[in-house]
Amino acid sequence: ALCNLAEEKLLPEQFAVVGFSADDFTTASFREHLVEEIPKFAASPIAPQLLDWMCERAYYVKGDFQDADAYQRLEQQIAEADRKYNTLGNRLFYLAVAPRFFSTIAKMLASCCLSKEEDGHWARVIVEKPFGHDLASAKQLNQELKQVLTEKQIYRIDHYLGKETVQNVMVFRFSNNIIEPLWNRNYVDHVQITAAETVGVEHRGGFYETAGALRDMVPNHLFQLLTMTAMEPPISFDADEVRNKQAEVLHAIQPLAPEDVLTNTVRGQYGSGAVDGQRVPGYRGEPAVARDSNTETFVALKLLIDNWRWAGVPFYLRTGKRLARRVTEIVIQFRRTPFVLFRNTSVRNLETNRLVIHIQPEEGISLSFGAKVPGSIMKLGLVNMDFDYSTYFGMEHSTGYERLL
Repeated sequence: ALCNLAEEKLLPEQFAVVGFSADDFTTASFREHLVEEIPKFAASPIAPQLLDWMCERAYYVKGDFQDADAYQRLEQQIAEADRKYNTLGNRLFYLAVAPRFFSTIAKMLASCCLSKEEDGHWARVIVEKPFGHDLASAKQLNQELKQVLTEKQIYRIDHYLGKETVQNVMVFRFSNNIIEPLWNRNYVDHVQITAAETVGVEHRGGFYETAGALRDMVPNHLFQLLTMTAMEPPISFDADEVRNKQAEVLHAIQPLAPEDVLTNTVRGQYGSGAVDGQRVPGYRGEPAVARDSNTETFVALKLLIDNWRWAGVPFYLRTGKRLARRVTEIVIQFRRTPFVLFRNTSVRNLETNRLVIHIQPEEGISLSFGAKVPGSIMKLGLVNMDFDYSTYFGMEHSTGYERLL
C-alpha cells in the first residue's frame, strides 16, 4: 500500500518507516525482507527505483511490546529518522498486533512521549478489528486508549472501507436519480451480502478459536457493507455525518430473540476435503484448534431493519471459510413484476431484476434485466449490463489500505 501511494506521488519526501516487533531482524535484514516480499503482494510490477526509495527509508527495532527499554530504542530510531528525513515530528503508529496488545502499546508509547502532540506536530494511532470481543470489552478497550490518547488521535479502521467499490456505494446510490428512488421496500424484495473465502483458517487457528466467523467478520466487514447499503443520505461526506447515518441503521435492526436463533441464523464448520486436487484438513484438524471445537467457520443471518425505508425487507448476511469460490458482493434483488401482460404468450416465467455490487476479487457493478429474444415468438432472456473498474478506468486494483493510510 505504501509503495502504491509513493508511485502515485501521495507520499512526501519527508517520510520513513520504522518496524517494531519481536521478530529477529536488523535494519539491513529487514530491508532485504522488504525487497523480497513487497513485489509478491503488488498488483503490478514495482519500479526498482521506487522499491529502493522505500527500502532506504525503512528501519527496524527489535523488542517486546511490554519492554520499556525497547521503546527507548524505538524512540531513538524514530528521532534518527526524523533528523535524516525531516519528518517534522509527525508520527503514525499502525498497530498490526493482536487486540490484547492495543492498550499496552498505547500506554508504553505515551510513557515515552512518542504519542505526545506539541508544537504543531501530530501523532496518530491506528487500530483495526477486532476491537474487543463483546460490547463490554470494546468499551473497556476504548476507555483505556482514551486515558493516554485523545479521540482525534485514535483511528479505528476497517480495510473494507478503503475498497473502491465500497466507497462507490454511496456515490452510486446518491448521485444517480434512476437508482435512489428504487432503493426501498416498495421495489426491493431482499438484500444479500456475502463474504466467502476458499481458504481455511491457515495459521490463525488460535485466534479463530476465540472469535469464530461471527465475531471475525459480521460486526465489522459485513455490518459496514450493510450500513452503507441501507443508510439514509448524509448531508456531506464528513466522517461524523456518515457514521451517524450508519449508526441509525444499526439501531433500527430488530434484535434476535432466543427463539429466533433457530430460524434466522445458521452456524457451520468446514470438514476435510480436497482443494485443487490437494487434501486439506477440516477445521478441527487445523493447528491450534481443539479436536472437539464447536467454533463456527460459517455463519448466516437474516436481519430486518425496522424503519420507513426497509420495513419488511430481509437482509441476508453470510460469510465463511473453505467455500466454493472467493467472492464478496452485495445483491439487491428487486420485486417481481406482474405477469398478466405475458399470460397469453409462450413466456412461462419472469426473471426478477438483480443489481450486484462486486467488491472482490473483481470490483464492479452489474444489473440484470429481461429482454426479448429475437424471433417471431415472444421469448424473454436475462441480460446483463456490467461495469468493471479495471476495464473502464484502466487501473490496477488497490489493496484497500491506500486511502485509509
